[in-house]
Amino acid sequence: MTSSTSSTSLAPFTSLTLEVGDPASAQAFYEALGLGAYVDVRASDAPTTGFRGFALSLVASQPGDVDALVGAALDAGATTLDPAAKSFWGYGGAVRTPDGTVCKIASSSKKDSGPAARRVDRVALLLGVADVKASRRFYVERGLSVAKSFGGKYVEFDTPSSSVTLALYPRRALAKDTGVSQEGTGSHRIVLGGGAGPFTDPDGFVWESASV
Repeated sequence: MTSSTSSTSLAPFTSLTLEVGDPASAQAFYEALGLGAYVDVRASDAPTTGFRGFALSLVASQPGDVDALVGAALDAGATTLDPAAKSFWGYGGAVRTPDGTVCKIASSSKKDSGPAARRVDRVALLLGVADVKASRRFYVERGLSVAKSFGGKYVEFDTPSSSVTLALYPRRALAKDTGVSQEGTGSHRIVLGGGAGPFTDPDGFVWESASV
C-alpha cells in the first residue's frame, strides 16, 4: 500500500469495472454514451436485487448537454428514474442503464451558454456508504488522499491516475437523489481496481489489485 496518488503502478485507484449479464450489449451502451474510456465491463451472473449502492455521476456543462446525454441514454435502452429538471443546485436527472447501473446526469448551470452537445465533462463514481466518516478513514488508511470533504455528507478523493473521480455519499441520500429505494441485496456488481487492493470495504465494495 502507498500514500502516493501519483501515476505509478501503486496508484490507489485506477479503474472501475461493471459486472453485467451481457458484456457486449453493455459495452455498446457505454460507448454510445461516450463512456467507453471511463467504464470497463465483464460478465457476471452474481445475484443482485434493488439498489446496488452506487451511482455514476456524469457532469455536463449546461442543461442542453444534460438533455442530449439523457436522450442518448434512453435511445440506447436506459429507463428514466428521475426526469431532468431544474433545482436549486442546477439541472439534472437520473436514468437506469440496461445492465441496472444508476446514472445521475447533471450540470451546475441552469442556462445554456451555447449549442447543446452530447458531451460528458467529468465522471464520478459515487459509493453509497452507511457512515461517510468511517469509510473515509478506511480509505485514507489504504493510501487514498482526500480532495474535498463535507463532514458526514460527502467525501471526494484525489484520483489523478483514474479518469473517474471516486467519492463517498450516504447510501440513503444517494438513493433519494437518484429516485430509487435504498433497499437492495446481493452483489454490488462493481469492482474497483488500484494499488490499494485487494480488499472489501465496510459496505461490501470489492477492490482488486490493478496497475496503470
